[in-house]
Amino acid sequence: MTYEFHPDKYYRMPTHFGPSLGPRQGLDGRRYANIETSKDVIIQAKFEADKSQLEKLLPPGFALRDFSIVTLTFCYITEIEWLAGRGYNTFDVSIPATYHGKEETVHGDFTLVMWENKADPIITGREDLGIAKVYCEIPEPQFTGNDVVCRASWDGCEFASLKLLDLKEIPASDLPESGASEGSLSYKYIPKTGVPGEADVEYATLLPDVWPNVKLDQAMAAQTAAIQFRKSTWEELPTLVHIVNALSELKLGKCVEAHVMRSHGSKDLSDLRRIK
Repeated sequence: MTYEFHPDKYYRMPTHFGPSLGPRQGLDGRRYANIETSKDVIIQAKFEADKSQLEKLLPPGFALRDFSIVTLTFCYITEIEWLAGRGYNTFDVSIPATYHGKEETVHGDFTLVMWENKADPIITGREDLGIAKVYCEIPEPQFTGNDVVCRASWDGCEFASLKLLDLKEIPASDLPESGASEGSLSYKYIPKTGVPGEADVEYATLLPDVWPNVKLDQAMAAQTAAIQFRKSTWEELPTLVHIVNALSELKLGKCVEAHVMRSHGSKDLSDLRRIK
C-alpha cells in the first residue's frame, strides 16, 4: 500500500517520509511563534538607477514604478526558531515595481535575486514561496569605526561588496516610510521537465509588508554608501556569472538612503500569496 498526502500539510521532495519540516511546519505540524526569536542585523542602501536598464529585468505583467531605484540589502539572522537556534545570512537586490494581474494591481518591491548562505532556507523559499533564491557565501559584516562593509562570494570568488560610511544612531521615527509599497514581489517559475523554455508553474506573488512581531532595537543612518559588483568570468562563477555581470552593468547613481537596523522577532512568511 502506498502513502497518501495529507491535506493542509507542507510537502516537498522527498515526499516519501511524510510532511516536510521547515519555517512554516515543525515536528507534528506545529507552527513557530517567531515572537522573540530571530535576531536580525539589516544593512541596506538605495541607489538611483537607469530606468531602461531596470525595465529589461522585469518579467511579463510587471512595470517599473514612478522612480528608478535599486535597493541592496544584507541581512544577518541568528537564533532562528525553525533552525533550532541556528542562523544564516542573505543578500538581495530589488527594484520598485507594479504587477498588473487579471483581477488586481499590486505595487511593491520586486526581488531580482536573493542570495543565501544555507541550503535549507533556499530550498523552502524557492519551492514553498517562489522567491528567486540562490546560494553564495556571505561572511559576517565588518564594522570598523563608523563604517561597515558587507561582502558576497562564491567558492572564494568575491563578486559583490557594499560599504556604508559614517554611521550615526538615529531614532526609529527618522527611518523612511515604505511609501506605496504593499510588500515584496516575486515571480515564481518552475520549469517543465524535459521541455526547455516551458514552465510547470509561472506566476507573481506578494509577501505583504506586515510584520507584527518585529521590534526595532537600533537604527543607524549612513552619510553615504558604495556598491561594487565585480564583472566575472564563467570560470569564476559558472552558475552565477549571468546574474552578477548583469548587475555589474547597471548604471547606478548617487546613494539616496543607507541604514543599519537591528531588530528581533519575525514571521513564517505563510501570508505570502499568489497575485490574481
